[in-house]
Amino acid sequence: MSDVRHVLVLPDRDAAEAVAEELADRFGVAEEPQLVRDALAGEDDAEDAQWLVVVEDAAGRLDRAALDAFAAAYEGWLEKP
Repeated sequence: MSDVRHVLVLPDRDAAEAVAEELADRFGVAEEPQLVRDALAGEDDAEDAQWLVVVEDAAGRLDRAALDAFAAAYEGWLEKP
């Protein structure tokens, strides 16, 4: 089975950090998610940045719909593959 990577898009760093911390408890994610700042095109202001939480899912066992709903609770979403 090929590795699967899920990318959750969050509105700010606080939401991204909260999601990253809760992933282990909610979904049993063993590997620590990666947080990445994603500046919006043409924006230099740090306030205008989305944050990405990248989750490696080598076993392909995470439910995409559940991840999307989880991100939505933090005003975010799951990127389409």
